[in-house]
Amino acid sequence: MLHLLSKVRYAIIGREADKGLLFKLFIYLILLDTAYIYLKPILHMMATMVKNADDLLDPAVNWFPRTIYLGNLQEAWSWMKYPKALGISLGLSLSVAILQTLSCAVTGYAFARLKIPFKRVLFFFLMLTFIVPMQVTILPNIIYARQLGLLNTIYPIIVPAFFGLGLKGALFVIIYRQFFSTQPKELEEAARIDGAGVFKIFYKVMMPLAKPAILVVFLFSFIWTWNDFYLPSMYLSDIETAPLSLGIEKIASALRQQAEAYGPSVTDEAIRMSTTFLMIIPPLLLYTFTQRWFVEGVERTGLVE
Repeated sequence: MLHLLSKVRYAIIGREADKGLLFKLFIYLILLDTAYIYLKPILHMMATMVKNADDLLDPAVNWFPRTIYLGNLQEAWSWMKYPKALGISLGLSLSVAILQTLSCAVTGYAFARLKIPFKRVLFFFLMLTFIVPMQVTILPNIIYARQLGLLNTIYPIIVPAFFGLGLKGALFVIIYRQFFSTQPKELEEAARIDGAGVFKIFYKVMMPLAKPAILVVFLFSFIWTWNDFYLPSMYLSDIETAPLSLGIEKIASALRQQAEAYGPSVTDEAIRMSTTFLMIIPPLLLYTFTQRWFVEGVERTGLVE
């Protein structure tokens, strides 16, 4: 009997603190609570955007509408000019992500492996670009863009990415520098013995090894450019068709003006939720198909530290 009770106690509590049933239940409870905190806004958004006016006015209808109403999504689709805005957002985000992935890799490899004059000073200035907020330097950039005739185009956002700058460019250089610094020097020495130069070592030896860092930088750059509102609002404020990040603000402004003129509408909240859903669905799909490689890349590039 005592032996049986001992087995039951070990099964519930465990011989060690982190192996018992109570500990596992505690961990599962924390994970479920955390998942609920993150998923609740998304679930509320999806439940609200498919409600009609009757369900929105009925306090008894909270999570599950009586009927699925897609009129709010259709109205948000029309207001945002979704196909054109989606194309602009995809083109802008992909262009910046690809350029930053390549240019920041070159810069990060140079900081990690090459002996260049004043490398510490240059890295200090790189850190300054990471620390100083873009709001401090945006006015000179707008003036230069106006002088070059590039306002109301996407080039002021894309061109800095070609030189390893742009949104969070310094962080991506640091990620590559951290990754290349951890690679064994014997690989480069063996390539030099075979007659390879610096560029060949970079493209033939280091870049194939840097697939985790490449994936992390590409996804971070894509998502941050996709969600960025500040830079498009500075450079693209006058164009007819804006990216999705600007489309949400324009719809919110239009709804506020409509509410001031004619009074608030019952469906205003549902339309806002619909625009948000249309905005986040492409990144969600991207992360759904790349999450395993993304998590692995974050671990291997040292970001978890």
